[in-house]
Amino acid sequence: MKVAHLTSAHPRHDTRIFLKQCRSLAAAGHEVTLVVADGRGEERREGVRIIDVGHLAGRMNRILRTTRRVHDRARTLDADVYHLHDPELMPVGRRLKRQGKTVVYDAHEDLPRQVLAKHYLGGLSRRLLSRVTEVYQRLVCRRFDAIVAATPHIRDGFRTFHPQVVDVNNFPMQGELSGAPDPTLASSPEEPPAVCYVGGMAPIRGIREIVRAMESVKQPCRLELAGSFSHLAVEQEVMTYAGWEQVEAHGYLDRDGVRRVMGGALAGLVTLHPVINYLDALPVKMFEYMSAGLPVIASDFPLWREIIEGSDCGLCVDPLDPVAIAGAIDFLVANPVRAREMGANGQRAVAERYNWQQEEQKLLATYQALARGGVSA
Repeated sequence: MKVAHLTSAHPRHDTRIFLKQCRSLAAAGHEVTLVVADGRGEERREGVRIIDVGHLAGRMNRILRTTRRVHDRARTLDADVYHLHDPELMPVGRRLKRQGKTVVYDAHEDLPRQVLAKHYLGGLSRRLLSRVTEVYQRLVCRRFDAIVAATPHIRDGFRTFHPQVVDVNNFPMQGELSGAPDPTLASSPEEPPAVCYVGGMAPIRGIREIVRAMESVKQPCRLELAGSFSHLAVEQEVMTYAGWEQVEAHGYLDRDGVRRVMGGALAGLVTLHPVINYLDALPVKMFEYMSAGLPVIASDFPLWREIIEGSDCGLCVDPLDPVAIAGAIDFLVANPVRAREMGANGQRAVAERYNWQQEEQKLLATYQALARGGVSA
């Protein structure tokens, strides 16, 4: 089939959209086009044609003008299936459906819960906006041909009003981040061992507590950060903490850079705050640490604890407590054999269950069903 993936907000080489879904569909024989809005021009990569409608600065421009550009460009493709990756593209999906097109909506997040987590809005405003978002999403998405959800929790929400929903989880591609040196042996005697955090750095993602934890770590250790700060003020703030002396910040890294950082670490941190839209999330970085053979230090959420303790691949801590985070780091530094065992357990769990190869089959089955005129959830 001719397949068009549409995004007005994500980068062209986004892990879920391009590296996993578009490449998998292209490898399966579909003619895949990805429409983006980053201003970097057009290219063809790994069997995927990438079309750029141009970048417009500002959120309102993106919501109003960029989405119109995406729609206009998408129409010219005359694809068999249009796969949408942003909530702001729901109106685009409605227009495409009116034109007789097959439309798939990819729910990366639990949108109503995400709105509830926006604490810069007042409590009443959050609840009202969340409810309006939920009603609108239900009215629009029930008309689409299929829903692809990033987690079972999101899937179950859509199943209350849509019969064709499948969860395609953001699990890692096997082997992509493995093959690194033994993390417990990666440091020289002159250089203390490291733990790493990979991803966007923001207060809600626990960057303050992670850096603060380095003030309480008793074992020789350093913290390696790979990713960009959400705001300059947050970066400037954490740089004033005493724990920053043990930090090496690499900034944004490509996949090879991420592999190198993970290969030199003894553990990976994913201590997101207990906000409502994180409690049932499945953060891709947690599974990527596992795939790389790193024990995970994770937030003590019930779902995450079930995964971590069920696989015996790390430690769960209170993400708001820097001392608790420091204690987990100290334990892994002081017990390298146990850390290596946990890392191997996580790698095994990814090989057996938490991998893209299995999720890919659900995506391909969904497209096969669309080609036949229906979807098996």
